[in-house]
Amino acid sequence: MTDAATRQMQFLFQLRQRGVTDTRVLGAMEKVDRGAFVRGHFEPRAYEDMPLPIACGQTISQPSVVGLMTQALKVEPRDTVLEIGTGSGYQAAVLSHLARRVYTIDRHRDLVREAEDRFTAMGLHNVTAICADGCFGLPDQAPFDRILVTAAAEDPPGPLLAQLKPGGVMVLPVGQSDAVQHLIKVTRTPVGLEYEELLPVRFVPLVEGLARD
Repeated sequence: MTDAATRQMQFLFQLRQRGVTDTRVLGAMEKVDRGAFVRGHFEPRAYEDMPLPIACGQTISQPSVVGLMTQALKVEPRDTVLEIGTGSGYQAAVLSHLARRVYTIDRHRDLVREAEDRFTAMGLHNVTAICADGCFGLPDQAPFDRILVTAAAEDPPGPLLAQLKPGGVMVLPVGQSDAVQHLIKVTRTPVGLEYEELLPVRFVPLVEGLARD
């Protein structure tokens, strides 16, 4: 077995150990090389289950959290997904193997450009990356079947909730950035919004406005 194959097997084993059991999610994560999204000093640690720093003071989430968030989202093959917080593009790349269409937004123009280059290099033609204020979502393309937020707000942002289709699911971290945050799942049901708390997490804060890169 090659080093790459061994590394991939260990990577998937780590995910399963931490509760990522959905076969479609595991298959998508097997197709996306996390090493392509980590650069410089931290590149040798790309396959460890830990968050790592990227440009613009942001992070690439630890793989098990990416897996658990994706699993909770329950993406169907015909779904259109909105992601808030492109970062390195890793999460959007995973989603691209599960959904029909992925829109991903980030306030940092440099991160969006780098992510676009990675999507092109990987042949991911169903992902559109946009530099915009994620707090307001993407009204022009709404409503969405699924919404994933990779930055923590004190409460689920109203504009994002409004862009969720009936039966749609949103997964996001909620809580103050300097305190314990919780990953929650919001489902739009016929009688209103249903909330489910999933697990404690730690994410960068959701910030309004465009960054001055």
